[in-house]
Amino acid sequence: MPALNAIARKLVTRGKGILAADESEGTIAKRFALIGLPVTLESRRDYREMLFRSTDAMNKYISGAILTEETLEQSAKDGTPFRELLAEADVIPGIKVDRGAFPIPGSKDEKITEGLDGLRNRLAHYAELGAGFAKWRGVIAITNYAPSRNGIRTNAHVLARYAMYCQEAGIVPVVEPEVLADGEPGDHSIERCEEVTMETLDAVFSELRLAGVDLAGMLLKPNMVLPGVRAAERASVEEVARRTVETLRHSVPAAVPGIAFLSGGQTDEQATAHLSAMNQIDALPWTLTFSYGRALQTAALVAWDGQEKNVPKAQAAFEHRARMNSLAALGEWRPELDMAARAA
Repeated sequence: MPALNAIARKLVTRGKGILAADESEGTIAKRFALIGLPVTLESRRDYREMLFRSTDAMNKYISGAILTEETLEQSAKDGTPFRELLAEADVIPGIKVDRGAFPIPGSKDEKITEGLDGLRNRLAHYAELGAGFAKWRGVIAITNYAPSRNGIRTNAHVLARYAMYCQEAGIVPVVEPEVLADGEPGDHSIERCEEVTMETLDAVFSELRLAGVDLAGMLLKPNMVLPGVRAAERASVEEVARRTVETLRHSVPAAVPGIAFLSGGQTDEQATAHLSAMNQIDALPWTLTFSYGRALQTAALVAWDGQEKNVPKAQAAFEHRARMNSLAALGEWRPELDMAARAA
């Protein structure tokens, strides 16, 4: 599928990455709580408009933006459709299509992502609106009881069916199997994360092949290999990078054009540092970049504080974080660049 491959490769253009702006109402409520801002249709619109009108960040460092259904059809305050703002910046609009994770019947501490019912029709509608790619998140928790083989296989099967429907609609599937770093109890070792991530990715690609998904017309959005957020032993940047790349080499076919990491369980700078260290490892068969939400947006959100007068300051914060991750996608980030920005 040459057209899908072309879109996938554009999304992982060297030095660019994906802005994840697809927060659910519940998630964005938690973000807005940081600045004491109520969640309304207007506040969500104004916040995302601030990001999408950040010309330096969007034009230079962002290749795609994952949107909610609301945002894909939404317009800025002056009536300009958000899709037009993205097009002006040559940013491909994407769409989150899953309906959230729910408990697996008969399991303990495991969830399955729902939303396959009616997905074919929804994807056709999103394609008409100009969506070039989609995203579906499967959640794998590490606990005293989980994950089970059934939990991993069930999520892998659903991810494959989603990807198959996307390609049928001419939309690039971004496949996101996330092994949580911040679930409960969150005290697992980096070795345990590596083991579970490898098993999960092996299952996902086995199901993708069985479903007939064209691996050259998709992207992977995985977690990095990290210890749990409450683990007693931490890991160096170099160890995280090494273990993550080794896991990917074991499980991810070279046919996949690119890997755009999520930032779960990390600070902004940790997500940047780990990505940069991975891109300093030689002979990688895929482009490694970012698909960050919180790790791209938090500084901008705090600077914005829900006030129009703060928009330029917030956009400058967003541009800085996007530039740092662009450098990381090239393996050129240095911690002193972030330190200089803080001093300024």
